[in-house]
Amino acid sequence: MTHTRLTRRQLLLTTAGVTTVGLAGCTGAPGSGSQSISNDDQPGHDDEPHGHEEVNGPTDTAEVAVNTARFEDSTEFHFDPHVTWVTVGGTVTWRLESGTHTATAYHPDNGQPQLVPDGTEAWDSGTMSEVGETYEYTFDTEGVYHYLCKPHEQFGMLATVIVGEPHLDDQPALQLPDEKSDEVIGKLEELDGMVREALGDDHEEEEPHEEEGTHAEEDAHEEEGTHEEEDAHAEDDHTDDGH
Repeated sequence: MTHTRLTRRQLLLTTAGVTTVGLAGCTGAPGSGSQSISNDDQPGHDDEPHGHEEVNGPTDTAEVAVNTARFEDSTEFHFDPHVTWVTVGGTVTWRLESGTHTATAYHPDNGQPQLVPDGTEAWDSGTMSEVGETYEYTFDTEGVYHYLCKPHEQFGMLATVIVGEPHLDDQPALQLPDEKSDEVIGKLEELDGMVREALGDDHEEEEPHEEEGTHAEEDAHEEEGTHEEEDAHAEDDHTDDGH
């Protein structure tokens, strides 16, 4: 089943006015998934929207564009879309549109804090520098995966892959690291908000029964107190009649 959700707030980065040459590649890791690197001279998607406001999925395959957007007075680096959603066993492909970038998992084996599911292996595209170059990875473990471009992390070039429909209470990706800059933390918070919006509240740990139990316990105490008060009044009335 495929869902579409709006993000909580519009992302700040945009690629308007940039002529693209190709789509951009993906991730790969030894052992737990399949990976491949290739060069591709196929034309890009100049007139297509960049999908910063919606998270679409889950799908069996997905593509992410990787690019450098140059403006008159600034340069921006980003992945498009920022959040990709695939099924368990789904494959994501990053394709380089412009610039020099990596797609690197936040994993201790990559010298990063763990912002991927427990037990998963590190993946890293290595440096992609040729337009049309791709890197892909098949995700076999359900969860939330944050990743970065190593040369441009400090500029907020981060993104996310959602795999399956995980519960969010046990996802390391949603625990903000202590050692990162304000720019990186701000971007991670933005991505976390998009993930929560996409998956919805029903994927969070809920405790309705405990709350209901609390209300029931309060009602029981109130009812018990009422009966005790009534018994006390009845006893007083009986004593008065005896006098």
